[in-house]
Amino acid sequence: MIDPTRRPGDPMAGPPAPDVQVFVISVAAELTGMHPQTLRTYDRLGLVTPGRSGGGGRRYSLHDLDALRAVARLTAEGLGLEGVRRVLQLEQQVLALRERVADLEAELAARLAADALGPPTSSPNLPVPASRRTGQVVVWRRS
Repeated sequence: MIDPTRRPGDPMAGPPAPDVQVFVISVAAELTGMHPQTLRTYDRLGLVTPGRSGGGGRRYSLHDLDALRAVARLTAEGLGLEGVRRVLQLEQQVLALRERVADLEAELAARLAADALGPPTSSPNLPVPASRRTGQVVVWRRS
């Protein structure tokens, strides 16, 4: 989201937020050291998907510029564009999984804190602590 108090010409405004699409293709090409046609090709292949202006022109964000640099680095290391696409997909999947793990850890911490403050709830869906027997984990649930 664009900060409504930020003026485009204000030198004290600082850089735009990472997901704000502000750079036209020529500027994005210059900032990444790539040819504009290369950026168009990467867009067509779905490696980097910039936003569009009202007139249909491509608009790149700082996040898009980082993705373009990652594509350049991976291709320089010898990966083909399909390999690059798969690496970028896997990196996105890893980020999503890390966020999910963090959410689950926070939920677990909240439940443990709630259990420490009072008697356990009688909800049948909440697991009781697991016990170990002969190398296996057995989860007991209240019925």
